[in-house]
Amino acid sequence: MMLKKIVAQLNQQRQQVNTELSRLDQAIQALSGLGGASRPRGGKRRLSAAARARIAAAQRARWAKWKKAKKAA
Repeated sequence: MMLKKIVAQLNQQRQQVNTELSRLDQAIQALSGLGGASRPRGGKRRLSAAARARIAAAQRARWAKWKKAKKAA
């Protein structure tokens, strides 16, 4: 008789813990959706080919200007 009461009590506690665990899982899922965890942050920034070409052209112009100034001196 005593053993049945203990088992029933343990089953009730187990059910309460499972209910609480389910609530915690829902809260975690809701909060992780707010943080934008689905999108990776940081990482490498990518430039378009046109942007790389503009940067390269500007650098070549700076080198040409520097070489011209060096020859004049």
